[in-house]
Amino acid sequence: MDKNTVTGFLLIILVIIGFSWYSRPSQEELQQMAKQDSIAALEKRKAELENQEKEKQIEAEKIEQASDSSSLFFAQRNGKGQDVVLQNNKVKVTLSTQGGTIQSAQITGYKSRQIEGDVMILNPDDAHMTFMLEGKQDNIIFDDFTFIPENQTDSTVIMTLSQEGKKLEIGYTLHPESYMIDISIKAEGLSGFFSPNMKRLGISWTDHILQQEKGYDFENRYSSLTYKKTDKGTDKLKETTNDTEELDQPLDWIAFKNQFFSAVLIAPQNFTNCHLASTQESEKKTGYLKTYEAQMETPFDPTGSQATALQFYIGPNHYHTLQAHDNLSMTDKNLDLEELVFLGWPLFRWINRWFIMPLFDWLKGFGLTMGVVLLLLTLIVKILVYHPTKKSFLSSAKMRVLKPQIDALSVKYPKQEDAMKKQQETMQIYSQYGVSPMGGCLPMLIQTPIWIALFNFVPNAIELRGQSFLWADDLSAYDDVINWGKDLWLIGDHLSIFCLLFCVTNIINTWISMRQQQNQMTGEQAQQMKMMQYMMYIMPVVFFFMFNNYSSGLCYYYFLSGLTSILIMWYLRKTTDDNKLLAKLEAYKQQHKNDPKKASGMAARLEALQKMQEEQRRKK
Repeated sequence: MDKNTVTGFLLIILVIIGFSWYSRPSQEELQQMAKQDSIAALEKRKAELENQEKEKQIEAEKIEQASDSSSLFFAQRNGKGQDVVLQNNKVKVTLSTQGGTIQSAQITGYKSRQIEGDVMILNPDDAHMTFMLEGKQDNIIFDDFTFIPENQTDSTVIMTLSQEGKKLEIGYTLHPESYMIDISIKAEGLSGFFSPNMKRLGISWTDHILQQEKGYDFENRYSSLTYKKTDKGTDKLKETTNDTEELDQPLDWIAFKNQFFSAVLIAPQNFTNCHLASTQESEKKTGYLKTYEAQMETPFDPTGSQATALQFYIGPNHYHTLQAHDNLSMTDKNLDLEELVFLGWPLFRWINRWFIMPLFDWLKGFGLTMGVVLLLLTLIVKILVYHPTKKSFLSSAKMRVLKPQIDALSVKYPKQEDAMKKQQETMQIYSQYGVSPMGGCLPMLIQTPIWIALFNFVPNAIELRGQSFLWADDLSAYDDVINWGKDLWLIGDHLSIFCLLFCVTNIINTWISMRQQQNQMTGEQAQQMKMMQYMMYIMPVVFFFMFNNYSSGLCYYYFLSGLTSILIMWYLRKTTDDNKLLAKLEAYKQQHKNDPKKASGMAARLEALQKMQEEQRRKK
């Protein structure tokens, strides 16, 4: 190697060393590169772990599939469900192939206050139902399986599970022009899967009840888990508190009931071993009322010779509609579904069933608005009780014109020990003039049952739902034109104008009634009546706080009833001449002065008490 070659190599080495020194990264760049290397290493490790996890999951699925391949209907276990819709012009029902049960239902023609469109009950986010069968080694929980829909039409479908000659199917049939769905559950070739004594199908049903109406308190008060005992009447869990029931007697049906809509599961072969629970929502304004739970059993034939029959009513709580659906029962027993519309205790239910409802339906048949129907209903009721009301007023008027003679007795018998004798002569005067002190009670005895009957009828009348009148946008809920948006103690967040009018007319009627009674009383009785008067005036105030959350239709009826009572009292007072009335009483006394009359009733009892007192005085 000559001198020039050595020099060339040295120069090349110096250039490489110099370029390397010049292009080396700074300290900051070295730190950044180290950081990137660390991230890359972590990502690589993460990818390796994910691959390992996937491999483990695949292996586990292979093991599970190998083990499940020996279980019943393994091929349809834990699949992906799809919706199946049945509908007619009354209701649209959605079923899911996952579990083979009803998921939701929309009731056609009733607008929801919570969502756009029709009322929805059994919402899939809130409601859940499943069937269960107990096997020798494994249980069939329908939720674990994806059923295959077969023979599907707009109103029928059969959901099936099948494997090597073994089959389990659920059939659904939606009746035309109705809210009733027939359900049949049948097994084929499964008798060896069950123990010989297994003859029950378990049912678990829960629902977080959606608030459907405007007023939480009012709707909650009329929403309840209701059930019917076989060969007996209906019963229900408490509406406003948590409640549970363990029932050993058989049931015909169980209803998850809102104020105006119900989902009713019916067992033609009866439910047994029933556990029922109703749990209140912890807070208001959540959009929900309460949670219903029901666990029960119904007969099941493992041999498949007979299907388990069930029925589902999903529709409005309309008395005549429910009554008509009794005819769709799979058995000859009366379902009494109309009992979901509570019309009061026996006397008041009888008045509603045979008087108020036919009259209401007749007026409604003219196509009138509900406000006018309630007005006419009020007027007709007042016309029917006008004659006893007039008799009551005249009885009070007679006692009023005789008051000077009664006052004279207070002067004649000023001592307390003569009170019995004074009372006896008072009754004698009334008897001479043909006056009955109890005559004023008759209209109250007639009107009070009607008043209470309507208290039960109006809040349950679905015909009022969504019907507006004057300032009320819904006669089935409170009117809240005056609303301050914040709950206040006792009164809530609004002022019901119809409730206020009802309470005002109540105060006026109380004042009229007190005046009539004061005009009939003297001395100590008049003083006692003044004390009673203050208590009577408290009642309208109590009614205001009670009824401010009640339906405006009910308050409107009570307002009309009170107003017509005021007008009737005004008319009777205006057309009654006290002088002419007194003259008639005097004429009656003269006409009957020679008639031998035997004391009866209160007068007889007073006479007997007076004789007893006189006898005791003589002995002393």
